[in-house]
Amino acid sequence: MTRLKVLLACVSVSALAACASGPAQVSMRGPVGQNYSLFDTRTSYGQFLAGQAALRDGNSKEAATYFGTAAVLGEDPGVIAERSFTALLLSGEISRAAAAAPTEAGGTEAIRRLGVLTRVVEALALGKGKEAQALLKSDPPGFPHQQAVALLGPWAAAAAGDKEGAIVQPVLRNDKLVQYFGQQGQARLFERAKRYDEAETDYKALTSNAATASIFTLDYGAFLERRKRYDDALALYDAALRAAPNDTGLLRARARAAARSAPPSAPTLRQGAAEGLIACAATFAGERQNQFALAYLRLALRLDPGRDEAWILVGDLLNQGDDHQAAIEAYGRVPAGAPLYASAQSKIAWAWSALGDKTKALDVARAALTAAPNDRDAAVALADLLRASSRWDESVAVLDLLLAREAEAPDWRLLYMRAIALEQGGRWPEAEKDLQTALKVNPDEPDLLNFLGYSWIDRNERLPEALAMVEKAVAARPQSGAMMDSLGWAYFRLGDYKTAIEKLEAAVELEPGDPDINGHLGDAYWKAGRTIEARFQWQRVLSLEPTDKQKADSEDKLKNGLGLSTPATKSTIAHN
Repeated sequence: MTRLKVLLACVSVSALAACASGPAQVSMRGPVGQNYSLFDTRTSYGQFLAGQAALRDGNSKEAATYFGTAAVLGEDPGVIAERSFTALLLSGEISRAAAAAPTEAGGTEAIRRLGVLTRVVEALALGKGKEAQALLKSDPPGFPHQQAVALLGPWAAAAAGDKEGAIVQPVLRNDKLVQYFGQQGQARLFERAKRYDEAETDYKALTSNAATASIFTLDYGAFLERRKRYDDALALYDAALRAAPNDTGLLRARARAAARSAPPSAPTLRQGAAEGLIACAATFAGERQNQFALAYLRLALRLDPGRDEAWILVGDLLNQGDDHQAAIEAYGRVPAGAPLYASAQSKIAWAWSALGDKTKALDVARAALTAAPNDRDAAVALADLLRASSRWDESVAVLDLLLAREAEAPDWRLLYMRAIALEQGGRWPEAEKDLQTALKVNPDEPDLLNFLGYSWIDRNERLPEALAMVEKAVAARPQSGAMMDSLGWAYFRLGDYKTAIEKLEAAVELEPGDPDINGHLGDAYWKAGRTIEARFQWQRVLSLEPTDKQKADSEDKLKNGLGLSTPATKSTIAHN
């Protein structure tokens, strides 16, 4: 597992308020002078509205252009200045954002605080450590930036030449992130001051803690390698690999230490400060505060533009905001040959898929796997894209190779993925075997229980056992419409139409737009003699963008009703 994955899995903070929002609900884009029917973009207010729409849609660069034009045209300068600053920050134009940061009282306090943090980062980026330290002391940004202020403080002190301030471990009450990353920063600054024993004490504390060992092992190992303590580094990596034998980062580090190759350099002041901001960004992302997360990542990249994991996180956030083209650009900043290159290229492939270009997506995914044939993530991404393109056998072939490499300890997720491709490709006996193997590895996994249970129900096989399995799945995920549908369909197969209707109605409430579930409810209504309601549900299926098969099945039922020999509709598989 990469540091990026561990970081995202381990850090969490309470929900934070969004830094900026706007009332405009108009989604309009275009250069100055285009003729829009809802507003005139030639006016300052029109530019402002266009900027608001672009910002809300995740198009930060476009928004910054609109807001800049609005400011020149000269109406409502305070609000426009705040929105312009936000757009510049989110688009990564940190120098311009720092210059535009609101500094006077009377504006939005949240934006002013973010502006102070931006100015601190810009000062650090320009090597103005005393200015950065002075800003943090004289005008420290308050909520929700306390973590960033605490983590940046020692690095700003070091940049200002304050040797004592640089080695003070930051503390924030009841804050584990500041505790752990503050101690990591202290270790690095101790090393920078050639106080190696104290640095190692910090690293040992971090790597002996089960909650943080996986995050900081590579840092401690690199420290040992820089001290030419290769055997100690190898012992550290070997211990970590026993817990995570497929961790590519650990494997690379171990190979480097074994070869006595040059270790990673100690981080610069800018790089050390950037890492704290990335950790804060991960907490925001984990709490779905995506604007803050993106802003912090942009600040981190101003300090350390070569930080690949930060570019990947930026791409992920842009993808979530449906700005797939900008996400592709962010992922593309990870250079060929970098440890995260294959992962970044795989994410580019998914972004192309989201843009509707499946051919391009598959070409990129194949190239990513070719560039890193042993990269697990690249193989998984290609297999999943092939499956999404209904190329079942090709997806299975990729997963076959991957599972063969992990035969001694198969990952249930890979078995699940292969089972889906096998089932959709008409190879049910093989899919059934994979599902049963996966359940031996993870017997309580709701997705596995639902898929295998429903598949047996669909085939009228092992109904009591299948019913128990989907009941267990629903108990684990009662808000899953697909799993509730499986339970209703089990009762349908058992002839208990009253209970089937109860469960299927609940499933439709949970997933009102699912054609399969609506069709199942129609079938249950028909069997219970409620033919008008049945026809309504079948008619509704036709309005829900059904597949060709779903459409044909519903049209046939509307014409002929539901005969005793009518087969069940296609399997409903719950996906996370």
